[in-house]
Amino acid sequence: MKNINQRYSLFLALVFLFLIKTAAVAQVYTVKVTVTDKDEKPIIGASVRLDQNEFSSAVSDENGGFNVSLSQGYHLIEIKFLSFLPERPYINVVSDTAIRVHMTEIVNQLEQAIITADRTTENIRKPVLGVLQINNKVLKKIPAAFGETDLLRGLQMLPGVSTVGEASNGINVRGGSTDQNLLLLDDTPIFNPTHMFGLFSVFPPDAVSRAELYKGNVPSRFGGRASAVLDVAIENPALDSLRFEGGISLISTRATVSTPIIKGKMGILASARGSFMDFLLPIISKKNFEETQAKFGESCVKLSYIPNAKNTFFLTSYYSKDFFQTGLLGTIGNINSKITQNDYSTLNFALKHFHTFKENLSMSTSAVYVDYKPKLILPEVGVDNKVVFQSSVGFRQLKSNIDYYKSGHQMKLGVTASYYGISPGELVPNNSPSVNPLTLPKENSLETGLFVEDNFDISSRISVSAGLRYSYFINFGPSDVRLYQPDLPLSDLTVTGIKTYNSGDIAKTYGGFEPRLGLRYTLNKSSSLKLAYNMMRQYIQIITNTTTPLPTSRWKTSDEHIKPVVSQALSVGWFKNFSENRYETTLEAYYRATENVLDYKQGANLLLQPYVETELLRGINKSYGVEFMVAKKKGERTGWLSYTFSRSLNQVDDGPEFSQRINDGKWFPANYDRPHTLNAFYNYNFNKFHNFSFTFTYSTGRPFTSPKGVFAYQGSSYPFFEERNNNRIPAYNRLDFSWNILTTLKEGKRWKNYWSVSIYNVYGKGNPYSIFYKERKSYTLKIFAVPIFSLAYNLRFE
Repeated sequence: MKNINQRYSLFLALVFLFLIKTAAVAQVYTVKVTVTDKDEKPIIGASVRLDQNEFSSAVSDENGGFNVSLSQGYHLIEIKFLSFLPERPYINVVSDTAIRVHMTEIVNQLEQAIITADRTTENIRKPVLGVLQINNKVLKKIPAAFGETDLLRGLQMLPGVSTVGEASNGINVRGGSTDQNLLLLDDTPIFNPTHMFGLFSVFPPDAVSRAELYKGNVPSRFGGRASAVLDVAIENPALDSLRFEGGISLISTRATVSTPIIKGKMGILASARGSFMDFLLPIISKKNFEETQAKFGESCVKLSYIPNAKNTFFLTSYYSKDFFQTGLLGTIGNINSKITQNDYSTLNFALKHFHTFKENLSMSTSAVYVDYKPKLILPEVGVDNKVVFQSSVGFRQLKSNIDYYKSGHQMKLGVTASYYGISPGELVPNNSPSVNPLTLPKENSLETGLFVEDNFDISSRISVSAGLRYSYFINFGPSDVRLYQPDLPLSDLTVTGIKTYNSGDIAKTYGGFEPRLGLRYTLNKSSSLKLAYNMMRQYIQIITNTTTPLPTSRWKTSDEHIKPVVSQALSVGWFKNFSENRYETTLEAYYRATENVLDYKQGANLLLQPYVETELLRGINKSYGVEFMVAKKKGERTGWLSYTFSRSLNQVDDGPEFSQRINDGKWFPANYDRPHTLNAFYNYNFNKFHNFSFTFTYSTGRPFTSPKGVFAYQGSSYPFFEERNNNRIPAYNRLDFSWNILTTLKEGKRWKNYWSVSIYNVYGKGNPYSIFYKERKSYTLKIFAVPIFSLAYNLRFE
């Protein structure tokens, strides 16, 4: 499929407007309910049922609030949330009103929690598809390498989420590349989501309050990526009393403190984590990690201020610093270096303001600042000099949206403006006489968006989640844009001229509508069918020719020669609960078509190329699959089993010349194509003090390129490669185990502590990460080929 069907998109937009217009409107009163715990802290994601009606529900938002439209008279509102006793206020509605509900937490228990599409029966009733929430409690029970709780590793246990290998930088969602996922930490985008080359994610484990992964029905308020959205929120600071959580493991140390500054009005949360124990890596595998050094540190601070009942302010900052040295990744150019050192940092700020005009009308405004600076350091052999290649990605954003609740509609209208300032790279030779300095031209661009979304019921059985987004992208100078001969490969030999744009001149624009639609049809109180459609546009990509992008991989915005990625996705699903919602089953199928996917020419040099379009080819991608999951949510034994069949195929046929095609223009598997994946999680609460967990994962090996033969040249033998991704590494499988031991369980005691014992890769499976060739021989790289034992001590004060 070469082009997006614009008529189909317009038709869906008209359907969206028609559904809103034809929805039933009733003359009712609006009741605003705010749900908090006993300390007035908002409870996010509480499920609500009205008048014991299985088909009438709501969910509390990030302020703990929700709005319902009720007729005059008495109504029962049932509110439930994991780890809290249910509340059932009975109110008499005579006018628009607001009430506040305080929920009581269940203490002194190891709570039963599970990763699920939503809580209670929300997975049946909500008109959204492919949206997953991850519970922080169960996340801490999933065994992980080195005993460190990790969000991205937890997500990889879910259907439709995968990775290319053990130490990979990011996740692949439903056939998308890692850069096609929008990763948000308190509204700030993350350009490198991992520490230590993929061993840990950058999300602070003790400071995260919620994480939502949108892999099917993506709300229109999110834009700029073509595959999925991971929205991670930092916990709001405590406004009543001091709270502390931390831990020490064999690989890292962490601490999080939350305390009021002005009781009831102002609070602060500070979280820090660091790892400086890389001396353990050679013990795990001396062959693979003998020259490896790995250190990281991160801090997160969130400040909240509530001056009055109508206004709330939040200020979030995040900073991380990584250093990673290895001899496995080689060098660049003609620089004489046997090791590479990666030094990269992230600095994020977000200022957010909530204002309530009245019970059913509020506004949220935010300002975002992001500065990502990766650096590649190459110590030269035999001399005291380091050659440095450094780059940066600057991101600035203003965003504002209005929330309106009326007559069964939950509407959101907003606008965004995002600036990208990218410095692709600067080569600094320092004292090296054999290396010439080089500075690639800076890129400047602006992405704007206007969006509207609405959730409403057409009837007791049919619900709609509809949205429409319009995005507009501007690439502007200063820049020098090459002009090439038409219908010929873009190269130095086909240049016909250069067009110069001064500072502020518009060099290229793109834009278009992005309709989003979700439908739910309820079969009965325990099952439903859902349908979702998304169109998304992406104006920034990672330019890389490695299987998993390195921290120094080049970010590139769209311009005259590199068009934005445009994807359309259609998904359907069947949801069924059993045994009073004790068991959940989901069956989803999807198909996604993507245009303007970038691939690289054979032997491409992407890092130092000022005109990178000469090294790239443009193609299309088709991804499709079926996902099945069954989960047990309640009882002393909980867990889930999921199976995913998925394919992700590329086709690159960018012109008539042989050099403009890959595999002669035929479909071939993408680097992250893994057809079969099986994941299982089992959790057993033996008693109040002991909790045991097991995870098992199996997946088809990812593709790699193997040679068709060997040829001799000047006395040396070289492998000959004919087709890309024509073979697969062996299948991957792994078993993990963890044991949590609660040592403090006294009523009223604020200090609680527990030990975590884990074994990653219990039976020591040597899973291949990659296979590469030197002369006539093939070599297999294995990251973890032995069991990894971890011990961590965790402490909490609340």
